[in-house]
Parts: sequence; C-alpha cells; structure tokens
Amino acid sequence: MARKNMGDEDLIRDARGLSRGCSRAHYAQARSHRRTRRIVKAALACVLALVVAAAGLGAAYLGNINSRLRKNIDSSLLGTLSKRQAGKPFYMLLLGVDRDEARAKGSEYGSSEGAYRSDSIMLVRIDPQKKKATLVSIPRDLRVDMGEYGTQKINAAYALGGPTLAVKTVQKLSGIKISHYAEVDMDGMEKVVDAVGGVTVNLGVAVKDPKYTKLDLPAGKVKLNGKKAALLCRARHAYDSYGAGDFYRAANQRAVIAAVAKKVLSSDVTTMTKTVTAMADMVHTDMSATDIVSLASDMRGMDTSKDIMTGMAPTESSYVDGGWYEILRDSAWEKMMARVEKGKSPYSSSDEDPTSGISAASGSAKKSSAEDDASSSEEDASDVEPSYEGSVRVLNGSGISGLAGQSANSLANAGFDAVAGNAAETTRETKVIYNGDDALAKAKGVIETLGLDVAPIANDGSYVNTQDVIVILGSDQG
Repeated sequence: MARKNMGDEDLIRDARGLSRGCSRAHYAQARSHRRTRRIVKAALACVLALVVAAAGLGAAYLGNINSRLRKNIDSSLLGTLSKRQAGKPFYMLLLGVDRDEARAKGSEYGSSEGAYRSDSIMLVRIDPQKKKATLVSIPRDLRVDMGEYGTQKINAAYALGGPTLAVKTVQKLSGIKISHYAEVDMDGMEKVVDAVGGVTVNLGVAVKDPKYTKLDLPAGKVKLNGKKAALLCRARHAYDSYGAGDFYRAANQRAVIAAVAKKVLSSDVTTMTKTVTAMADMVHTDMSATDIVSLASDMRGMDTSKDIMTGMAPTESSYVDGGWYEILRDSAWEKMMARVEKGKSPYSSSDEDPTSGISAASGSAKKSSAEDDASSSEEDASDVEPSYEGSVRVLNGSGISGLAGQSANSLANAGFDAVAGNAAETTRETKVIYNGDDALAKAKGVIETLGLDVAPIANDGSYVNTQDVIVILGSDQG
C-alpha cells in the first residue's frame, strides 16, 4: 500500500553527485556571496531511524530506499567509521549542510562539497538495549586543530575534507569512535514537520525576529507547522539580547527534533510513511536497509518523553587571530562526555545548560536532576560486583577511640591496602566515597567487609584524596 501511494519514481530519483577534495581557493570563491539563510536539520537522520522503528516497515520497502540513502557515501568514509556491536550503544555523527537544491544546481555554489560547510553538528549516542538517544550539539565556530589544514572552525572540516574529515575531527575532539554518519541538506524540515501534522514545543521566552525569519511566537507551548518549525531552527538573531544566538538556535533544533520523534512514534502508519518519504530524498547515510531494520527492531517502544536527552558542548567565546571562536572548556567537556557514555543526560543539572529557561524545552533535555543521577547511580551500582583490593583511607569522625584503626585492620585482612586517620570533625553519618568509576567495585567491597548499611558515593571533587576509597566513620557506628 505504502509503495503504491508513494510511487517508485519518488523513491529512486538520482542523487546529486558530490565531488571530493576541493581546494581552499575554490571554497573561498564559492562562499564569497554566501547568503545568510541557514536551516539546520542534521538530526533528521536520527528521526528517520526512529520513524522506521515505529512504522515497522518491511525489508522490501527498506531495500527500495537503500540505494538512495547510501548515495554519496564513499570508501574513505566507510574506512573511517568503526564497526559497532549488535545491540550495544553506538555513536553517529549528524551534519546539517548549508546546501539546498537551488544552490547545488546554480553556478554560484554548485554540487561540490568544497562550497559548503556543516552549520549543524551533532554527536548522537544511541543505546538500543535501553532504548535511549542522546544528542550533543557541537558549536560550528569551535576552534580545533585540523592537522594539515591548520587551526580552523570545526564547520570547515566538511568543506575541506568532506564527511571523512568531519568524522575524524569529531572523533579526535570527543575521544569517541563513530560508527555511523548522516548528513542532510537545507531542504526538508518543513516537509517533515508538515507530514506529521505539525509539532508542539515549549518556548522559554517569546521569539521575535522581525528582520530575518519574521517569526513572532509567544512564550509557552506553541504548535508549529512546517514553515514555522524550519524558521525556528535557524532563528539565532531572535536571541541576540541573551547571548550567543547559535547556542539557542541549536537548542531549538534539538527540541524540534525531539518533538518530531515524539509525534511520529505516536502516529499512525500512514503518517509515518509520509514522514519517511519526506526524509528519504534529503538524508545521506552509510546505514543500509539491513542496519535500519535491525535498529528498528531494537528501538521499538522507546519513550521519547524521557529517553531523548540533549545538550551542547561547553565552550567560551574568544576573539583569536582576528576572528571570534568558541573555545572548548576541556574539563567540563570531559565530564559531559563521561555522562553521555554512561547513558545519562549530558547535564548533571539544568544550571549547566546555558540555554535553560530561554530556548525551547525538549522534555528530557531538562530532565537532568540530582534525583535522576541518584537513581542512575543506584542502577549502575547494582550491576557491579564487589572487589577486595585497592587503597582505602579510613577517617574516624565517630568520636570513638580506635574505631578507624580497627576498621583499617579488617580491611587489610580482606586484601585492601588500608590506612587509618582522623576526620577533621565528628559526624553522625558514615560515608563511603569512591574516586572514579573503577573504584566503585572496591567501595562495594569495603562496605561488605565492614558490614556497613550505606550506599557508595561518587567523589564529585569535594573530597581530596589519592586513595581509591575514603571511609568516614560516623557516630552511627557506635
């Protein structure tokens, strides 16, 4: 039925060819008259996978669109991507390229990748077992070392070296192996949103942009048709009074994507099919029909209201060598990626989100809370077996003489390298703090050895110590 309604011609139209290896000179010339309009829709590829999962489309249909999806994916890119294990979490790089059909067919830009930049960059972690997805936006103006091309803004990677250099650059930046790639042109968001009957987003503040996008949207929950959703995804000047407009624009993009995914996964098969049709001609990805079918099977039942988590790489703006760049805050970035790798929200609290309360909210994007972290920690801890080795420092805060020494001896007899000392002050509650994820098993071993009825606590930097585990004995042990 779906194939008859859509028509084979719509599914197998020839894709535009893209050449590789353009020179910087060509890039500079092609960009000289660059228009300021940019619609960023990289995450459509992620939604495509979710749509297919919900629709339950068969292998025959997927086979029909397979060649279209994989157009322009070359051997260099395939050799750069890492093989993923079935059912295990994996990462995908999603790019939104400032190219549309009119530009590609015109003489000013043409079809060459060297004439375009990736103005939306998202690193996505997908966990098929837990049915979760995490989208992390990377600012297009991020200053990075691009090897033979020198120091560049990260969005130049696509223009200078195509998808392959883009993937390599983000892998180097994140320390993450990327298994899949997808890109989308400027065309498309309007059609996708209209295909699902519009989406609703919750705007933190009114969006007024009379000069550029002409948007005039009130704060609060707003129903958007395709045109307004596409405009919101590029309305950075609506946030000029709040700071870096690209941050708010990127947050709105993630919110719209989450809203599309939620709408699609709760819609009927006809609507889902229309959405797939709208995206099939705009997304280029290495994923084959078999890949998508497998992911579709794994992702069935995904709760999009809480299991699509989003964030943005932490940066600071700086004027360097005659231009404005975003400079990565390394320690905050490492902390964020550690959370993402564990399947948690990129933010440990909404205070870390520079767009919180201003840009559109996307459900679980604002979900990161102490309660969520506590439940995640308990879930993680339950899967870890106790270990009876490692270094432990036992501090006596109980006021009971000799208690720390006795506990240290018990730990030493169990196989730990334990030392005793006094806490700075007396305390009522006993605590067991561990330094780093590798020490969690050791903390559980300490708790079991001492017969304590406490939960291990991850050191958030409040405790300065070189041992794997810190035990602070309180008066509750008397």
